[in-house]
This record gives sequence, C-alpha cells and structure tokens, in this order.
Amino acid sequence: MSWSARPARRFSFRRAAVGRSLITAVLTAILSALFVAAPPAHAADGQISGLAGKCVDVAGANSANGTAVQLYDCNGTNAQRWSNSGDGTLRALGKCLDVVDRSTADGAAVQLWDCAGSANQQWVVTAAHDIVNPAANKCLDVRENSSANGTRLQIWTCTGAANQKWNAPAGGGGNPGNPSGFVVSEAQFNQMFPGRNGFYTYSGLVAALSAYPGFANSGSDTVKKQEAAAFLANVNHETGGLVYVVEQNTANYPHYCDWGQPYGCPAGQSAYYGRGPIQLSWNFNYKAAGDALGIDLLGNPWRVEQDSAVAWKTGLWYWNTQSGPGTMTPHNAMVNQAGFGQTIRSINGSLECDGRNPAQVQSRVSAYQRFTGILGVSPGNNLYC
Repeated sequence: MSWSARPARRFSFRRAAVGRSLITAVLTAILSALFVAAPPAHAADGQISGLAGKCVDVAGANSANGTAVQLYDCNGTNAQRWSNSGDGTLRALGKCLDVVDRSTADGAAVQLWDCAGSANQQWVVTAAHDIVNPAANKCLDVRENSSANGTRLQIWTCTGAANQKWNAPAGGGGNPGNPSGFVVSEAQFNQMFPGRNGFYTYSGLVAALSAYPGFANSGSDTVKKQEAAAFLANVNHETGGLVYVVEQNTANYPHYCDWGQPYGCPAGQSAYYGRGPIQLSWNFNYKAAGDALGIDLLGNPWRVEQDSAVAWKTGLWYWNTQSGPGTMTPHNAMVNQAGFGQTIRSINGSLECDGRNPAQVQSRVSAYQRFTGILGVSPGNNLYC
C-alpha cells in the first residue's frame, strides 16, 4: 500500500424427653451451624473496582437514562453490581454502561442508558485490566486521576495508568476454543494462508493485538469475525497471500522520502519502502505509526521487516486509526457495518475504487468471502467500492 471474557445442611432429631435447657442448647447449636454454613453475601459479585480500591457506581442508585456513572466507596449495593453476559455490554440496574452522545472523543463521560446494542455501549474487558470501548478504541478512565467519591468516569486514550485499571467480571463471547482469545484460531489462520512466508507468524499477530484491543473485539461474534476476515483479506491482497514482507519493485524505493517533512528521512532516501502486512511506506507514515506504537520506526524502519509483531502492529495501526483516501477507518467501517467495500476505499480507494481497477477490488472481495466462509459467518452487504 502506498498512502500519502451448597447445598443447605440437613438436620434430623430423634424425639426424646428433654429438659427446657437442653432444647435451648440444641436450638442454639442449630442456629450457629446455619449461620456459619450460609453462603457469603453476593455484594462483591459483579463489582468493578479500580483506583484506590473504589468501585464503578451508578450515582444515587438511579436507573433513569442519563444517570452519571462515577467512582465511589465499594458498598455492595445494586448500584455497583455489574454483569458482563458476553454480548459486549456492562449492565447495572437493568441498563447499560453508555458513552454520552456516542462520542469517541477523549473526556466523553459515561452514563447509564437503555441497552440498545449500539457501539457506544460495547466494552471489552482485557487481560491487562483495561475496559475498552472498541468504537472509540479508548479506555474507561477516572477523570483527572481523582479517587474522591463522586468522581465522574469517562473514556480516554489508553495509557496504562492506574486510573484506567479495573478488576471486572469476566465476560463471554470471543472464541472459547481458542487459547489466544482471537476470533481466528491458528488452524484457521493457516487455512487462510497455506503458502505464507514464515515471517508472518500467528503468534506475532496475537502479540500485536494488545496495541489495539478494540480490533475484532466489538459487537456480536459475527461482527468480530467479519472484521478479522476483512483485515486479513486486505492483508492477503497487499502481500500476495502473506508471502511478501517487503515491496518487490526496488525501483520505487527512493520515491518514498518526503524531504518536505521537518524530520526528513534520517534512515536514508531509500529506506521507507513498503513493508509488512499493509506495506507501510513513506517516511511520514513510518513516523506516525512509530509515534503511535512507541517505536522509533522513522530512525529504524527495518524493524518492520525484522520483527513479526512490529510488522503486524503497523498493519493494525493503519486499520484502526487511518482513513487514507476514504471517509472512515477500516475498523469503523466494519464495526458500524458500512461494509467491506469501505475498507478497500480507505486502503487504496484512489487507485482501485469507482471502477478504476475492478480486478484488484475483486481480488480483495474474493479473499474476504473465502475468509468469512472459513470463520462461518456471512460477509454482509456492500462488498464493493
């Protein structure tokens, strides 16, 4: 690509003539035993605790739409009892944790609202103790890092800070038969790419997923699998079936340096050629991807062809954050069900869409249809651009 989740005790008694004191003693023993054997209260079940050991709380235990969700001392009430049933939502008092006005901006507050299945009510509880809204690709966050009771919760770019770490009830969904947690198993991956280059490892892809936890992790299982298939289909096209790690036309190598950028091309005029699953190219794209991933790719672009996880991360960076010649990121195109065709437009639409190169478009669509077939889901609508 070139782009500028006791039984109760049973007691029996024999009838006997007993004195009043003995009856009293027996009854006392029974009551004590029942008290000890009773199951623990369920106040802690479903609590989401975080900063300073405090809990995610619905203000005033009010179930009205728009009620603020805040940080508060854990108290075991229903206002702090959250369920994660595996449909991507977090629920309390019969309603859903919701991002106000469907915003994806840093600082957007969260609230309680009627469950609607919308993207702003989807949450992923990660192994790293983040709670991520995939549509925004942002984390549930305690505003201003304050542990004071009543502090409003919001979404914010994931930073790994303490005010974004939570102990939450695990959810269902995903692929229970797949230890990686990714909706594509290693066997399915190998089926998709039978002739792939050994550089493009499944383990490298799985390791890269932590950079964008919202990827293939939003909405229903069908949507998750469709997004994974869409990403891999475009990757298939860009790399000839995961065969090519670097751009094959070496004559193009000197063309990808834009000296008009203030940082220039410190790795050299010819160092920014296409690499990796989406064929990252141009110095400004290496700079932007490296900055987003915390890797110096401007100074050392060769890492993309030397480290499988880094290579996959650059592909996920573009997929989740860049619109290219399109109007939306490929991630949003699939999550919001705009269709596979919009992912093509965002990756190479200026050269392929609107009838410019139908054979190339068909190559991508055919791969997508094949991959959704392997994953056992419908490809959905709007396949072409």
